[in-house]
Amino acid sequence: MIVVTSSVIEGRRIVKTLGMVKGSTIRARHLGRDISAGLRSLIGGEIKEYTKLMAEAREEAIQRMVEQAEEMKANAIVDTRFVTSMVISGASELLVYGTAVVVK
Repeated sequence: MIVVTSSVIEGRRIVKTLGMVKGSTIRARHLGRDISAGLRSLIGGEIKEYTKLMAEAREEAIQRMVEQAEEMKANAIVDTRFVTSMVISGASELLVYGTAVVVK
């Protein structure tokens, strides 16, 4: 599956547009990570615990979007975008969406 943020794929031609596909996940903070992150925020620098949490969330959301596109018989997704939003205090949704297409 080709997944791109652009509306075209160089060297390929879109022959059929199948529609919007999406994938999402909701992740909550973890007490152990919060303690480490709180300490790190005092001294500065990257909060690696949250970086890892968001990377895992992105991968899970992308996988769900790709599975939906595969069910539609797509072989690519164009115009991919990410959106995050807070659901409740301490929990955020990561949504990824794009357009499922068939390319040759």
